[in-house]
Amino acid sequence: MVGYAFMGAAHSQAWRTVNRVYDLPARVRMAAICGRDPEKVADAADRLGWESAMTDWRELIARDDIDLVDVCTPGDSHAEITLAALAAGKHVLCEKPLANTVAEARAMTAAAAVAQAAGVRSMCGFNYRRVPAVTMMQQLVADGRLGTIRHVRAVYLQDWIVDPQFPLVWRLQKDKAGSGALGDIGAHIIDLTQFVTGQRIAGVSAVTETFVKERPLTAGSTGLAAGGPTGDTEVATGPVTVDDAAVFVARLDGGAVATYEASRFATGRKNALRVEVNGSLGTLVFDLERLNELEYYDATRPAAEQGFSRILVTEGDHPYMSAWWPPGHLIGYEHSFTHQMRDLVEAIALGVDPAPSFADALQVQLVLEAVERSARLGSSWAEVEPALASVAV
Repeated sequence: MVGYAFMGAAHSQAWRTVNRVYDLPARVRMAAICGRDPEKVADAADRLGWESAMTDWRELIARDDIDLVDVCTPGDSHAEITLAALAAGKHVLCEKPLANTVAEARAMTAAAAVAQAAGVRSMCGFNYRRVPAVTMMQQLVADGRLGTIRHVRAVYLQDWIVDPQFPLVWRLQKDKAGSGALGDIGAHIIDLTQFVTGQRIAGVSAVTETFVKERPLTAGSTGLAAGGPTGDTEVATGPVTVDDAAVFVARLDGGAVATYEASRFATGRKNALRVEVNGSLGTLVFDLERLNELEYYDATRPAAEQGFSRILVTEGDHPYMSAWWPPGHLIGYEHSFTHQMRDLVEAIALGVDPAPSFADALQVQLVLEAVERSARLGSSWAEVEPALASVAV
């Protein structure tokens, strides 16, 4: 695994757990973790359960005992590491969004297609697909329980940068992160709604905004938490080069209309993801703050019996739940990553392609690009470019 911060810790927990929970056709050995700081990566290896620590990802990829490379770095290095790993015949799991640009994502998708022909698998890490309630939501829609899909509403709200004194971490710099709230959390709801409905976003009209345009420069600031300046100390500042919030309306290729909101300035909202799908026969609602539940409205029932019902997604025949606890015993955020690793290991062992593929992730990248293009052009309508344009490898 390359990277050891927030996502590195989440992925490590899943790699440690997956074979202890699920009976899989292959076993995971956590051979090596890689990072730039020798002391920090050595500490991470010991704390997170890796056999060895390295500081050069190229040397990691060159190791004969490595079969799969898990990329958990900032977006500016996804393409370089992934392309090298695929070329070396390594399976790849790459965190979302797939890349910082459409061009990088297209190149990665093309390389994955070439590697696929040699039996090398790749997958993008949209973990919310693996929340059992979300997977069940997708199954109910696919089974026709909502009829014709008409409306989709999706929001993902956080507030961790509301304080203007919060420092200029890498997630606020376009050259490292690609975009702000749009790519960081907006990518999740784009993928999730397309996964659940089976429809892809065809066009958008968008607004983006950066509320705090300069932030303090603080040494060692990383990830979602960092210590800002204290007291009256004068500190240098740098420009925020990504969006703080993105809002857009969309048309889906199956005829539905949709609204999306992604913000890291929603004061009081810590990690609030909510998706609602309205169809001709009913409605389904998922709320991450109640991730073991679905709300379901069945419009086919007699009028006197209609109303939203609560489905507790903890039964043994619900998606992924057979390996966990008795009914009613809840699971949490970290389990979505364990389910992700389960599906990936099983796919590699059985010689089938895991999902979401790099092509799926490219589609999300194209939506992100269309949102930025629309916002840049005064919210004018922007068609989402096709994902299958040819790319030289």
